[in-house]
Amino acid sequence: MIRQPEDAPRHVVATTAEADTVLRRLAREGWTARAGFALPDPAWDVGAAHLVLHGRIGDDDTESAQLAVLAAARGAGVVAVCDTESAAGRALIDDLSRLGPVNRGVDGSDVIANLIPEQRALLDRLAAGDTIAAAAAAEFLSLRTANRRIAEARALFGVRTTREAVLAYLRQRQRSPE
Repeated sequence: MIRQPEDAPRHVVATTAEADTVLRRLAREGWTARAGFALPDPAWDVGAAHLVLHGRIGDDDTESAQLAVLAAARGAGVVAVCDTESAAGRALIDDLSRLGPVNRGVDGSDVIANLIPEQRALLDRLAAGDTIAAAAAAEFLSLRTANRRIAEARALFGVRTTREAVLAYLRQRQRSPE
């Protein structure tokens, strides 16, 4: 299967810790991380290489921003650390958005907004101390469906364990202005 540029992951995050979380998740999905935004391959389409480029883009670093957008257009994944409120950060997000959806961080309300109601209900019950089986029964879900929903939530949060997913959910829910 040939990857299209719109299939490649594009993330703009505020901190290096968030970038590390995203990169760990992408590595588990089979992407190869490489620091910097310059592509080593002279071929135009690099989507089949499953390459994700990452790095920091400063407010006055237009060259890195241009390289990141070019890499994304050529099919590479991009994880950029920058101030999303600055003019350069907004311009980067706008340029990357022309290629497809841009994920803005892993610790923001974006992740909670991507959870379906079943996942939220399950995570709420797990946070209250229920087991997965008890939470599934209380939400009228099969245990298999509950396990799948929780696995999807773990992937969204970029964590490996259900405990980490519950903790990330609670942290983000506290920050989220709902």
